[in-house]
Amino acid sequence: MTIKVYKRNTAGRRNMSVIKPDELTDKKPEKKLLAKLSKKAGRAGGKIAVRHQGGGHKRRYRLVDFRQDKLDVPGKIFAIEKDPNRSALIALVHYQDGDKRYILASEGMKKGVEVVTSENAEIKKGNRLKLKNIPAGMIISNVELVVGKGGQIVRSAGSGATLMAIDGKMAQLKLSSGEIRLISGECFATIGQVSNFEHGAEKIGKAGRGRWKNKRPAVRGSAMNPVDHPHGGGEGRQGVGLKYPKTPWGKIALGKKTRKQKKYSDKFIVKRRTKKR
Repeated sequence: MTIKVYKRNTAGRRNMSVIKPDELTDKKPEKKLLAKLSKKAGRAGGKIAVRHQGGGHKRRYRLVDFRQDKLDVPGKIFAIEKDPNRSALIALVHYQDGDKRYILASEGMKKGVEVVTSENAEIKKGNRLKLKNIPAGMIISNVELVVGKGGQIVRSAGSGATLMAIDGKMAQLKLSSGEIRLISGECFATIGQVSNFEHGAEKIGKAGRGRWKNKRPAVRGSAMNPVDHPHGGGEGRQGVGLKYPKTPWGKIALGKKTRKQKKYSDKFIVKRRTKKR
């Protein structure tokens, strides 16, 4: 995987970079695994519900199989592709029974590699096993939280969780946030971290690339008029002039705790990411 940094020919090219994964396959996406993706642009009933959204390049959704429920049926990686709807790469798998599916690509996955979902699968990158059958200390991804529901966590580019131990029927998992939580040992997970780990090092370089991704400009409240924002108005550059920063609707903007203080999943959390226990 390489990062291409452009020459500073223009202001938009200055510090601009793109990720070029080495294992990408030069092919069009599988037609039968594409679905229509309609845009909402942050609107509800035609009115803006979420600011700074709109435009963007037309996309089609890739039907990714997060469950990988074809047990004991080996499949061969036919292609590694980019998915415009997620940061990680996806892999097109041709199974021995003739079925074709997209799965989340693990680091090191490339064309021709064989993968399988099985309780007794070999311990190697790309294979999918139950947590109780994976050795402690392994880096895993695309982890189920509910048995049979499919991977729900550890799915973004470069992410990985560490299997700490098996405690009875539960597995202790350390997430990248530092949280340690219990998950049923019957849940499936993929061995290896998610592909495209250098995604976070990419610099978009210009506002136009943000517009391609459905992002509209954001304006500072202090640059507005008093009628538009509590921070607006004043001659020249002025401070907020308030006891605390506010949202455009007058609510506390920074430092205010908005999450419910009662944690309903405490029994599955051994150590929170924000607290020492």
